[in-house]
Amino acid sequence: MKPELLSEAPQIIREFLGYLGTIKGKSEKTVEEYYLDLRTFFRYIKLSRNLVPNGTPFEEISIADINIDLIRTITLTQVFEYMNYLTNVRNNKPATRSRKVSSLRTFFKYLTNKTNQLEVNPVLELETPKLRSALPKYLTFEQSIDLLTRVEGKNKERDYCILVLFLNCGLRLSELVGLNISDVRQSSHTIRVLGKGNKERIVYLNDACQDAIKRYLAVRPHDGLIDRKALFISGQHKRISPKTVQYLVKKYLAQIDLSGPGYSVHKLRHTAATLMYQHGHVDIRVLKDILGHENLGTTEIYTHLSDQQMEQAANANPLAHVKPRIKNTTAITSPEKAKEKEEDSSTRGLPHRIKEYYTAHQPRVIFYTFISPIFGHFVLWDTKCGLQ
Repeated sequence: MKPELLSEAPQIIREFLGYLGTIKGKSEKTVEEYYLDLRTFFRYIKLSRNLVPNGTPFEEISIADINIDLIRTITLTQVFEYMNYLTNVRNNKPATRSRKVSSLRTFFKYLTNKTNQLEVNPVLELETPKLRSALPKYLTFEQSIDLLTRVEGKNKERDYCILVLFLNCGLRLSELVGLNISDVRQSSHTIRVLGKGNKERIVYLNDACQDAIKRYLAVRPHDGLIDRKALFISGQHKRISPKTVQYLVKKYLAQIDLSGPGYSVHKLRHTAATLMYQHGHVDIRVLKDILGHENLGTTEIYTHLSDQQMEQAANANPLAHVKPRIKNTTAITSPEKAKEKEEDSSTRGLPHRIKEYYTAHQPRVIFYTFISPIFGHFVLWDTKCGLQ
């Protein structure tokens, strides 16, 4: 966690962050996210209670004076109001609000159950915002091949190796950026990955990954490096940054017309998982370990069916090719009946007096207008005889 952030945190929150890092084993990035969520919450509390001078920008509200006495006065109603503020003022999406709810739950559970500083947990009944269940976007096998063929430039070996690892190993962005040369174990064809919560896992490298790493290491810079342990080196001779990786991935995705919202580095992880499950028929439990998921439920989002599989399932229905039988319902009538029917249809709906006039003067065109539905008066216009 950045020192400047930790220095502005009140003591009670610093103790909580220490608990997350040392006892719960949360990564530095995760601990920082917890703090930022709590900082936003307590800034809102101070603002809603008029505990800051008028006109103070929200981002400048200090929470250094937050203590257990103030925390004990927080109610579930105020938390509901805070969630409404996140939705309507800060325009937070459900996923963001869900994470903030999780941060509050963990913090107040810590104060209630771990340190016993609270007798009642005010967020015990706080519900998580309902998230829209959407299938993850991913590249097809053909799109993945097309993506790899677009790599070019002075860093083509590095960029190609990065894309291959994303598409074959399903690494997270932070995991790839954090790779060191010592993590690559060529003798066992594996790579050591440090995932969420500082959890280590071993990922096996297939032929494509081994070949890509070998080609990259042959041209990887060695002189003047700031971080000599890093596997992937930037143009500034230091460990490649997440932003640089995001940029190069988006650049190559744009070349195969997959730019815009929804397509990012994480979609390559989705692609690896989907292709392994659909084409490689990898067991869902094995896929869970490869991806570094803590819960099997997280991995199950990749068990979605492809469009082709759903089309095949629809066609497999025994009723898929049944068509309706059309019956011949046309009635056979005599010429006289047909003429009578035609005449009847031409005067259907007309008042009796108009119908008689119309029948007697065909094929004259008439127009009629009712003046009063009560008295039945009407004006009749005959194209030959004029007003009647």
